[in-house]
Amino acid sequence: MIAYFSTYVGCATTIDLQETQAKFDAEIRAVKEENAGIRKDAEQNSQPITELRKRIADIAADMTEIREDMDSLKGHREILGKKEFGDIKSMLDQLSSRMKVIENLLEIGRIANQAPKGEMGVSDDSKKEMAAKTEIELAYNSAYDAFKEEKYEKSREEFQDFLKQYPSTEYSDSAQFWIGESYYFERRYEQAILEYEKVLKNYPQGNKAPNALLKQGFSFLNIGDKSSAKLLLEQVAKDYPGTNQARIARAKLAEIK
Repeated sequence: MIAYFSTYVGCATTIDLQETQAKFDAEIRAVKEENAGIRKDAEQNSQPITELRKRIADIAADMTEIREDMDSLKGHREILGKKEFGDIKSMLDQLSSRMKVIENLLEIGRIANQAPKGEMGVSDDSKKEMAAKTEIELAYNSAYDAFKEEKYEKSREEFQDFLKQYPSTEYSDSAQFWIGESYYFERRYEQAILEYEKVLKNYPQGNKAPNALLKQGFSFLNIGDKSSAKLLLEQVAKDYPGTNQARIARAKLAEIK
């Protein structure tokens, strides 16, 4: 029974990682294509950059989930075998490398979008709108960079300030989610649960809702409330079928006794 369980968890995680790796490959191709378009159309507006930055945030969230799944596998390392565990770790490292490639491409696109010729033929209203978007992006990216550097308190404060100033932008649901994550990585799970709930309450249609629900389940599990954790993970699998979050939720449910 133990061997079957371990094989199931290992296979499920390997499949998730393979699917995510394929997703990263597709993302890289898409970003390359969009980057080429940005070089040609730099004089238009910053919308392509906005979309790419949001995509990066989404991919980072996926990476967070995969790392959580990896942590859960560490306890089964001996059962899974060193070779299989090493293969999974190698795949995760490859995904991290692909993440860096996408971020580099995004930076190239950002530079192209700031070309002086982009100002030709742009109205004053358009310039103001572009300046406002740039200000929003800079504020969001500053907070997110702090998170990536594991400066969780600083990141949290900046995201909180961001939400006070920009409560209803396309970045707002992500900002709220990263606040929850900052508490989660500090192992302050009760506070993380409350912050994830704000994502679900304030941005129920946002793309961070399934991530928030999943991490709520993980948080309850970490404080020993298996009953609540199971209910939330089952809800993830039910409400978001076919997603990475649903697959991770099912794999975690298989571990809970």
